[in-house]
Amino acid sequence: MTLERNLKSIFNLPNLITMFRIFAVPFFVWSLASASGDWSRWFSLALFIAIMASDGIDGAIARRRGLITNLGKLLDPIADKALLGAALITLSVLGQLHWLATAVILLRELGITVYRLLVLNKRVVAASAGGKFKTILQSITVGYLISPIPQFAAWLELLGQALVWLTVAITIYSGVQYLLAAWRAR
Repeated sequence: MTLERNLKSIFNLPNLITMFRIFAVPFFVWSLASASGDWSRWFSLALFIAIMASDGIDGAIARRRGLITNLGKLLDPIADKALLGAALITLSVLGQLHWLATAVILLRELGITVYRLLVLNKRVVAASAGGKFKTILQSITVGYLISPIPQFAAWLELLGQALVWLTVAITIYSGVQYLLAAWRAR
């Protein structure tokens, strides 16, 4: 394969969208960390949703146009983890999310990502259905915490905490499920 064709396959539209998602993370963190009122929290939520929604867009384009690449399979979950990890850390720094929840989720995410990188030269491990559900649940939970909704009533804050610990449990479960599937595939 020529260098030009190789670069075209790497820098296709879905991969560029995924790279944009990674580069947008610092802007999201800035918007959330500097949010000082309800409107700025809604803006941070809108930015979070836009970045997360572009995940579906790049995947749909890749599948429809036959542009699925190993680079895309690798970068897509990294983009998800970068955004969600940055959101979790920022929410914990702001005192809105227990550090234990952040630590458990990040440990699982980093562990699976490191595993994927270690087996990269043997095979690319794509995200499973359980992993995709976990990402959706994490996104809903983080989005809820970013929004100003939990501050409106005590029961809404309790709902947020219930979502957090449900998300932690599903995150652990999907990680164990992933490792068992990888062990069987050996």
